[in-house]
Amino acid sequence: MSFKISKSIFIHFPLVISAILLLNCRTENKKQNPIDNVGKVGMGVKANDIIPFFQHWNLILGDGSNIGQATEYEHKNFFYTTRDDKDDWVVFKTPNAGNTHGTSNNTRTELAQLKKWSPMTEAKMNATLKVMNVATTGDASVAATYSVVVGQIHSADGHENEPLKIFYKKFPGHTKGSVFWNYEINTAGDDNSRRWDYSYPIWGYDFSVIGTDENTYPPEPENGIALGEEFSYEVEIKEGTMYLKFTSEGHETKTFTKNLIVSEYTEPALIPEQVKNLFVPIGQDGMEQENAYTDEGLFFKLGAYNQTNGKDPKVNKVWCSGAVTHGGDIQKQYADGNYAEVWFKSANITISNDAISNAGYFEANDGLSAKTVYPNEVIPFMDKFKILLGDGTTAEDLTEFEHKDFFYTVIDGTRRWVVYKTPNSGVTSKNSSNTRTELHEKREWTPEEGGKLTGTCKVMQVSVSGDARVAASYSVVVGQIHGGEGHENEPLKIFYKKFPGHTKGSVFWNYEINTAGDDNSRRWDYSTAVWGNDMSVVGISKDAFPNEPADGIELGEEFSYEVNVYKGIMYLTFKSEGHETKTFTKNLIESEYANKSDLPVQTKALFVPIGQDGTERPLAYSGELNYFKQGAYNQTNGKSPETNMVWCAGAETYGGNIAKQYENGCYTEVWFREGTVGPGKPPK
Repeated sequence: MSFKISKSIFIHFPLVISAILLLNCRTENKKQNPIDNVGKVGMGVKANDIIPFFQHWNLILGDGSNIGQATEYEHKNFFYTTRDDKDDWVVFKTPNAGNTHGTSNNTRTELAQLKKWSPMTEAKMNATLKVMNVATTGDASVAATYSVVVGQIHSADGHENEPLKIFYKKFPGHTKGSVFWNYEINTAGDDNSRRWDYSYPIWGYDFSVIGTDENTYPPEPENGIALGEEFSYEVEIKEGTMYLKFTSEGHETKTFTKNLIVSEYTEPALIPEQVKNLFVPIGQDGMEQENAYTDEGLFFKLGAYNQTNGKDPKVNKVWCSGAVTHGGDIQKQYADGNYAEVWFKSANITISNDAISNAGYFEANDGLSAKTVYPNEVIPFMDKFKILLGDGTTAEDLTEFEHKDFFYTVIDGTRRWVVYKTPNSGVTSKNSSNTRTELHEKREWTPEEGGKLTGTCKVMQVSVSGDARVAASYSVVVGQIHGGEGHENEPLKIFYKKFPGHTKGSVFWNYEINTAGDDNSRRWDYSTAVWGNDMSVVGISKDAFPNEPADGIELGEEFSYEVNVYKGIMYLTFKSEGHETKTFTKNLIESEYANKSDLPVQTKALFVPIGQDGTERPLAYSGELNYFKQGAYNQTNGKSPETNMVWCAGAETYGGNIAKQYENGCYTEVWFREGTVGPGKPPK
């Protein structure tokens, strides 16, 4: 949707639209507008009477809809007028959760300019406002929690990043909050997931001041701004430089300048300390384009862009707040303070004659949050796989395929991921006790022919129930090589495991022998630790857990693996930011375990007591067909540990009710953002 501004406005002078308070034309005891739920206002003060510039913006509401120009429009849930004891105000209100716009996690009731302009031309926006509410719930250790953006410059092109966001943030129990502004880099290259913000304090703190944990707040800022306290901002762009001015009665006036066409952040050494502390630990450590925003069309935004959302903080510890959302019920959120509300009494914009239509931005972003993005659009190799889902159903063609319970995509605040989710109990494959939502490679290959699989993932959930004595409890397999003939054993399983109450879990890989003879019941795995413990580290009783691994991987922490089988040798590489890179090799065509005397001590302790003490074929997996698997293969099941003290976890399954298992944490969930599959390569 797009709207034209009269061409006559641009003939001889820049466009200037000013908010003029005509107080002498209004009575002091004027009643509130009579309004319907949605639509044009009745008698009374209209938003455009207070700030007469709405014909130059589209209005995005807290339900994600773009209603166009709001010159004669009100919505009692999101956008309306009110009056305090002195002035008329335009109210922008939006909940913690609802539908949103574009690729954001956050709802907004916000104006977006119909024109875009170059940073080399002149543009100006100013406003006077007061923040009346920010969300009262969320995780205090997440930087975005309890905050709202009240003004922006947004790019319409390229990565569509934001060279300016003006924030207000107040922690619960504090009287005063902080006003600060953020600059988001225009990331170099095609991968925008490593973008970050640098934050500047105005009154109070900057964005990086957070609580030490979910419910612990920093001290209240001495020079902060209270809810209901007026402040003003002025944003001016001239010849590639952004000039900012902030004023509030009783507070020091603050001014800033920022170059929008020459970057300060083109090399790793130039990343600010604030960014190293806040963004780098979550993998957001990108460089900026040398010319910053030089070649992009920019536009203003103004209103209430709620930065508090209901997404789990383990998804993104900067942007995902874990706030109360009442399942998206807007009225319940409004009833208990889980929303943002901002009042504006004046505002104006000035833009250059050279500004052009911003219709392309709206065409690209309107309805985008509701658009289905399929897994094959995120990881294009899906045509090489089929899938088995957690309810036992299969799909051969994964082009434009998803299942909302098991296999779909999400945005974590910076990029899209493919989600693999599966309960503790459901329907699974013929040879397994465990459910899975897992890809199955269509091509089969021998170790001599080789193959290669890569994946970048983060485990978001493992079962919270199980038996700590059982090695498989609380774990998930995120990648495999699986036998396609013979015993159909597994020369590789890559595990993640985390005990309840621990912050960090372990990543390890298992090799399962290709058992000699026809009796495969005596097969066993040998486990090798990557980060943390191997599989053999178990509890001494059902609810007694071992010590937390010092070098482990947290839920939500990204790691990657590469499996390269070349001429019968398996080469493994594991990487994770902040952890040592680990490499391993394993011969798949010549066994280490052909004799009883070859059984490792680990195997004697873990498997031999349950009768699994077989030996391996001397040629191991030589000549046998194999294939890759990737996804979430849940290793926690409801079978009694007395059946098998290695593999039967005794977990809660709610009689196979998948919804109840999901509701109570009895499932596993793994997110992948990258993956490749193909032939084996000579090792480097």
